Amino acid sequence: MKLNQLTTQIGIAMVLGVAVGYACNTLAGGAAEAKEIAAYFGILTDIFLRLIKMIIAPLVFATLVAGLAGMGDTRTIGRIGGKALGWFVAASFCSLLLGLVFANLLHPGAGLSVPLPDTGSALNLKTSALNLKDFITHVFPKNIFEAMAANEILQILVFAVFFGVALGHLHNQTARSLVCTMDEIVHVMLKVTDYVMRVAPIGVFGAVAGIITTQGLGMLLVFGKLLVSFYIALAALWVVLIGAGYAVLGKDVFRLLKLIRSPMLVGFSTASSESVYPKLMEQLEKFGIKSRVTSFVLPLGYSFNLDGSMIYTTFAALFVAQAYGIELSIGTQLTMLLVLMVSSKGIAGVPRASLVVVAAVLPMFGLPEAGLLLVLGIDHFLDMGRTVTNVLGNAIATAVVAKWENAIEPVDPALAERDEALPVAEDEPAVQAA
Repeated sequence: MKLNQLTTQIGIAMVLGVAVGYACNTLAGGAAEAKEIAAYFGILTDIFLRLIKMIIAPLVFATLVAGLAGMGDTRTIGRIGGKALGWFVAASFCSLLLGLVFANLLHPGAGLSVPLPDTGSALNLKTSALNLKDFITHVFPKNIFEAMAANEILQILVFAVFFGVALGHLHNQTARSLVCTMDEIVHVMLKVTDYVMRVAPIGVFGAVAGIITTQGLGMLLVFGKLLVSFYIALAALWVVLIGAGYAVLGKDVFRLLKLIRSPMLVGFSTASSESVYPKLMEQLEKFGIKSRVTSFVLPLGYSFNLDGSMIYTTFAALFVAQAYGIELSIGTQLTMLLVLMVSSKGIAGVPRASLVVVAAVLPMFGLPEAGLLLVLGIDHFLDMGRTVTNVLGNAIATAVVAKWENAIEPVDPALAERDEALPVAEDEPAVQAA
């Protein structure tokens, strides 16, 4: 399906979802009935997300192995990984800092009119998952099939690195055939992705209609100040990310933005980064980025480069402090920034990861974690903004690293104008590099 057609269909699906959700919310006899109706819309979203999740593990594994086997030596992997992590750390720091700045400027929690939750209220978030020991051990898989079944990106990445490097150092005919097989699997999975994306508008409709049915449009008005403030902060982060991308990519950054607008729209409407991974990888390759870079940097970014989630953690922490009327000094806020910088890395696989991070860090600074109950009602709308920003950040990061590695192929200008750009010169077959 062509990108323009898909984007149009997704946009129509979002509008229809809002309209249908509002009608269902208005006609529902109560909260219980609205929730029951929303559950039926949820079936559409669940089917779409399940289809996407079935693609993730084989696509990540195949692309990583094919790319790493083609690199041939560990020094290349270390160089690309070092550049990627350097960009990730810098982008995360800027995101956290912007969250602090805009929370202090806009005061989204000041004078909150809704009742504050009891400080003993429980969030039922697994903050115990947020500790250094468990994180480090969790990175390394004990069973690759278990990791694939759970879509544990970091664990798949670790195994794929070992497998791909080992395969790249074998030069017999069997190994070369296996590299070619992996390369073909990538093409097959991208074709499967195209089929799955055809039902994206249906999944988007279900997601939007379901959340509006249960929450109603009134929820947007009650927490309008928080929503507007957070999206202003996200807009500033977008300017920084696009500006940084422009500094490296030049005017090509705008061609990149044009290519990824459909994955960004899907991510925004479903509030799921996983839902756009296959399509984002496909669009980055259309931009001209060699698959050996995309297949390594993008999955790494999904675990370590969550710019939208980063800005949310500091923003939400200060929102809770303001809602309770607790003053935090600049020194304390900067300390919180550094703590969040360290504690937030690598927990992308934890459900409601941003909330988990904030809930774990709040007590360290004398803030009640139950304050997050104030934002749980609209967290889906906040998550939509976080997700689309994460998609944008990872796309720019991958393109920047590829530029540094001279791994962006020229594209046909005529096709680029139609958002169907493909590299003029494809990568050399991995079998030749083996």
